[in-house]
Amino acid sequence: MGEPGRDTNPAALALHAISAGYGDAPAIEAVGASFPQGTMTAIVGPNGAGKSTLVKTVVGALAPAAGRIEVFGQPLALARHRLAYVPQRASVDWDFPIRVIDVVLMGLWRELGLFGRVAARHRARATECLALVGMEDFAHRQIGQLSGGQQQRVFLARALAQGADLYLLDEPFAGVDAATEAAIVAVLHRLRAEGRTLVAVHHDLATVTEYFDRVLILNRRPVAEGPVARAFTNAALATAYGGRLPGLPAAAATAAE
Repeated sequence: MGEPGRDTNPAALALHAISAGYGDAPAIEAVGASFPQGTMTAIVGPNGAGKSTLVKTVVGALAPAAGRIEVFGQPLALARHRLAYVPQRASVDWDFPIRVIDVVLMGLWRELGLFGRVAARHRARATECLALVGMEDFAHRQIGQLSGGQQQRVFLARALAQGADLYLLDEPFAGVDAATEAAIVAVLHRLRAEGRTLVAVHHDLATVTEYFDRVLILNRRPVAEGPVARAFTNAALATAYGGRLPGLPAAAATAAE
């Protein structure tokens, strides 16, 4: 039995008053949020709201100026191995000469080590992850030769190879075609069904209710957080976007009285 008063099922990710930015300019301030295990959360907000900054801070690419991050009830430094990260496509050097299979093998770096020998089982695992995203036939293609949607699938396969419990994705549907978006959504929903937790920066308000069960609406500070049916309201969106909404989704819940 657990200790009295101790949470035996902590949030997959808990943010406690996180502030971060670049230089002296904070991009996010006092962000507090909790992401329960086995859920899929969209982070939405206007341009410049700090969405990508928040994700980069969670994965350790950017040091927070204040606050703390817990992953499954542990400090980030002790639980980093339980995270996988899919970056924005725009942040990747696609001219780097590397094959698709080798990109996915990077997801096994904890098992392989810096100079680890790639065995048949590692290649089999990488191929399996490529198959999950429909890219096994491109294993020996140079990554720069792929379309944007194909590249995104490969980076998702790399994250799958890590076997993580928490997935952080920065704009996973940006610049991809409808077929790729549907394929990625199917993989993410499968991971959620397996009990994994997913947090994605998302730009399309119209698909939030279809793809996600939770939402964090952000504009440097949290505006609303929680289940989509409760937090994804016209009022919260109008507050976050300052009334300049890029097409308010009809599916958004009406503001609570």
